[in-house]
Amino acid sequence: MQVLEKRLARSKRHLRIRKKIFGSNERPRLSVHRSVKHFFIQLVDDVNQKTLFSFSTLDKDFRKSIKQTGNIEAAKKLGEYFGPQILKKGIKKITFDRGGYVFHGRVKALADSLRKAGLEF
Repeated sequence: MQVLEKRLARSKRHLRIRKKIFGSNERPRLSVHRSVKHFFIQLVDDVNQKTLFSFSTLDKDFRKSIKQTGNIEAAKKLGEYFGPQILKKGIKKITFDRGGYVFHGRVKALADSLRKAGLEF
């Protein structure tokens, strides 16, 4: 029962946040989803309804560089790996959509490593 209430609360938070956050071609939305074992990120242009770029801890090259994929260290590495690839696409400013998750732990580690890589949000 408690797990369902947590999921419902996160879902409501996400909808409340998504009313305010919007990604454009100049400033795409970085959508974050985390599960127990993995982390998924995608850049979305909401105007044209297109995913510009997506990445997760399931990627073969990324899996070789890390032992576990569901912890804070993996989130930091994901940001370090994903940040320069975004910059190569010519995107410097993004809108961070935390997906209704509380901004601490893995989500915060990802955001900090993306900022360190040179992205602005």
